[in-house]
Parts: sequence; structure tokens; C-alpha cells
Amino acid sequence: MKFRPHPSKEVLEVSYVKDHWKILENLRKKGLELMDALSSRNILSIVYGSIARGDVNIDSDIDVFVVTPASSMDVELALERFGIKPLRRILVQATPYYAPKGYFEIEESVSISLPLVKLKKIEREFYKFAGEINADNVKTNKRVPGVDKRLMLIEPLEYGHLETGIIGREAYVSKLLGIGIETVLERVHVLMKRSKFGRTGRFKEIELSKDENFESALHTWADKNSVLRRRLKN
Repeated sequence: MKFRPHPSKEVLEVSYVKDHWKILENLRKKGLELMDALSSRNILSIVYGSIARGDVNIDSDIDVFVVTPASSMDVELALERFGIKPLRRILVQATPYYAPKGYFEIEESVSISLPLVKLKKIEREFYKFAGEINADNVKTNKRVPGVDKRLMLIEPLEYGHLETGIIGREAYVSKLLGIGIETVLERVHVLMKRSKFGRTGRFKEIELSKDENFESALHTWADKNSVLRRRLKN
């Protein structure tokens, strides 16, 4: 599904039908299984995006993100303990200056990612911009505000949500989500550019062999990339 930024400031009220709540419940149940597996080795994680906001559909992704420092081996051991075997492991760097991450593709539209370097403030706030919740929030059926790929602010209601375009309302969004205005402006810039030129692909994407781990693959890549090498040193 292709999303385009929506500049409208008109407030749209959306009510959820019974099937919508069931889709959300099923997505969260599957996400919680992964989060509980990680928690078994004291690895804290979140889910983010529509699954956290509540505005899901049948094609919504389940994106689990590891927020605390963890080795990829610990993540793999946690998954193995629960009988979860990733289909693929992929080292990804979105841009030459963005933090590299390891992605465990569990199944189509279901993944776990972890940062392989310490995140900058704006990189960490990306998840809060989209809306994020932890395992306890999932268990209590909490939904949070966040911004979707159309640059629409989704604000949960008991029976659905309100959505409004954020162009011209960046300061309000920054305050509501508790993130820096620079994060909001950066996301607006990226998504508007993507709308105009289309997705240009990731800067680097390496699928690991069964004998590799993310840390060794990262250092091999850093040997060829001076910008990444400096990031690792810092």
C-alpha cells in the first residue's frame, strides 16, 4: 500500500468496527509473544507504528524494536528458547550516516530489529514519533498517539481515533509526543521527499549467512566505510 503525505488540517474522526479490534488483538498477541521471548533474557523491547496507535489493517506490520543494549547472540538465544527461528537476518543501514541495525525477519511483515551502535537522540525519537508501547502497555490494551506515513497524527479514542495532518502543526506534535522539534521536522522532510521521488532503497543491506553474526558483519563493513568506522569508535 502506498502512502502519501496529507497536508489537510481537517480533523477526521474514525470509528472502529468489531473486525478492526480483532485484527489489532491478533497483531498485538503475536507481537507480545516475541517481546516475552526477548524478556526471558532481560532484553527490553517495544512495538511501534500502527500496532501501538491502533489504526491497523489486515496488512499491518509487526515491528518489534530492542531498546536496550543487547548482543545479537542473546536475541537469537531468546528466540531459540521459545522455538522461534528467523527466516533471514539482515544488516541494514538506511543512509551513510544513520545507525546500522540488525533485522531478524521472523515471517512476512513480522520482524525484530536492534541497533548495532548507540542511537542518537533523533534516531531514538523516530519510534516515539511513530508511536511506541512496551509489553506492559500491550497487556493493558494501551494505545498511544503517533504519526503515520501520510504525516497524519493519529490520536486514539475509546471507539477509534482522530487523525489530522501535521504540516504546520509540528510544534504541537513535538509537545504532544514528547520529542524534539528537530525530530518532527526531519521526519516531515524524509516522508515528503519520499512522496516526491519514491523510496530510493537502503544505503546498505547485507543478508547474513548462518555462520555470521551481526557484530562481525558490522565490523567487516566498517573496514570499508570510514564514516561507520568513526561512528563505532564514538
